[in-house]
Amino acid sequence: MRVLVVGGGGRCHAIVDALSRSGKVDKIFCAPGNAGIAHQAETVPLKDTDVEGLLGFAETNSIDLTVVGPEAALNAGIVDRFREKGLRIFGPTAAATKIESSKEFAKELMIKYGIPTAAYRSFDDYEAARDYVFSRPVPAVLKYDGLAAGKGVVVAATYEEADEALRGMLLDDRFGKGRVVVEDYLEGPEFSFMCFVSGGDVWPMPLAQDHKRAYDGNEGPNTGGMGAYSPVPFVTEEEREYAFEAIMKKTAAAMVLEGVPFTGVLYGGLMKTKDGIKVIEFNARFGDPETEVILPRLRSDAYDIFAGVAEGRSIEEPEWDDRAALGVVMASEGYPGSYGKGFVITGIPQEDNVTVYHMGTSEKEGRLVTSGGRVLMVVGRGETLAQARDRAYGAVSRIECDNLFYRTDIGACALERKE
Repeated sequence: MRVLVVGGGGRCHAIVDALSRSGKVDKIFCAPGNAGIAHQAETVPLKDTDVEGLLGFAETNSIDLTVVGPEAALNAGIVDRFREKGLRIFGPTAAATKIESSKEFAKELMIKYGIPTAAYRSFDDYEAARDYVFSRPVPAVLKYDGLAAGKGVVVAATYEEADEALRGMLLDDRFGKGRVVVEDYLEGPEFSFMCFVSGGDVWPMPLAQDHKRAYDGNEGPNTGGMGAYSPVPFVTEEEREYAFEAIMKKTAAAMVLEGVPFTGVLYGGLMKTKDGIKVIEFNARFGDPETEVILPRLRSDAYDIFAGVAEGRSIEEPEWDDRAALGVVMASEGYPGSYGKGFVITGIPQEDNVTVYHMGTSEKEGRLVTSGGRVLMVVGRGETLAQARDRAYGAVSRIECDNLFYRTDIGACALERKE
């Protein structure tokens, strides 16, 4: 089979890597890809939002299956266009993608169908939003009602921080024109629950935990994610089963009832609160960087899963490796703010139980260089989280680049049995 993967970051590298292990895949293309992906797939110089260009490429090159990574491509309607042309594609329609692209749509759906989440109100007027936030205790949870590359959520500890965030979202159009959702503040450890979904059929993946803050100790600004690990020891099997039945399956069923059935990967960003597990957010695709620690644990054939879900047919329950995986993101100095590019990277290890996924790299004059905010994700695997962590950080220490930083405490709370 010939497969096209749409996207170019670490998530897509992990998808390409999983497909490369399939005995049914003969050729993989990736658009636009990156320098690391180029070792496992033929990269194609097309942007992930160039729907017509990607459609033409798929038709010309007899692509059997397209797998979409980033949310921007889904929101641009790539699945709708491919299906119109009779092409098999893995991902939700633009209408179903609203569960991620509109925080308000997601909240309305959850309230209507009794899916546990925080209470909320929505605003498009700065003064009204400010008055409401200032009438309540802080911290304040403020969410831009649209796509913001993982950076549209602010948990403001002070009224000054809240006001700055509201100004950015509603007056300065930092992410574009849009509304703001103000949620009740919840406390507890967060975790990610991704599932393969085809209409009302739902197949769970292992749990993972992301680390959003830029610096050790969960300090600094929110990022797209600085590391992740799987499995998640602080969530019991009973809690996982509750999350699966009362949240993930119930949400898939709700989407069917609303006339926007979901196909692809439904991502639940969940929190274990003192009142039980609740939804923080939904995404309409593989999470990044969680995908880089979950897909290495997949023992089933990735092509069979993607193709079966895309066709809307039942698939066999996916099988997963019991071993743990932990990944550390190496990011450009300055990220998530402004950062330089073009710094040479050397020393990437090639060893058993370690995989280095490329997030923002390119090749220049035969040398590997940085080209993004998040540059590499170094994933270690082991019988325990501690062993996986040791292998990941051991590999990180051997990579040399003048302009990279990383957190040194990925997975530390899990290993210390803290929540």
